[in-house]
Amino acid sequence: MDFITAEEKIQLAEKLSELRAMDKTLIQRIAEARALGDLRENAEYHASREDKAMNDAKIKEIEERIAHAQVADMSALPEGMVFVGATVRLRDEDRGDDDLYRLVGQATGRFDLDYIEVTTTSPMGVSLMKARIGELIRVDLPRGAKRFTILEIL
Repeated sequence: MDFITAEEKIQLAEKLSELRAMDKTLIQRIAEARALGDLRENAEYHASREDKAMNDAKIKEIEERIAHAQVADMSALPEGMVFVGATVRLRDEDRGDDDLYRLVGQATGRFDLDYIEVTTTSPMGVSLMKARIGELIRVDLPRGAKRFTILEIL
């Protein structure tokens, strides 16, 4: 089961609306390209159909994600426990420095944020899920295990 925050569900719904609006534009592009003539050598027609197929795949993926995702109820969580949507300050025990991490259902891919996004299915996310303040967690990474202390939940 995929856990997401209410904010992530809203973002997914907005993205789905954008993709559905784009679908109408792509259908129009296909019709215009079809009107140009011979479909065997019509690059615009084939490119438009390919774009539509990719758009349809994205729509299906988001629809399935919304249908099967569980929205995390942040008010029902015990105080001091890490769950989806939590931003956590961790101390890397090997290096001694602190960083902010946010546990998310799906990463946005943005690197301009004040925190590092960690998905619930990643090794770090699995280790963080349901951990508490002051707890030492072990994260098994490809380069070896790392240890982090949970300093605070923001």
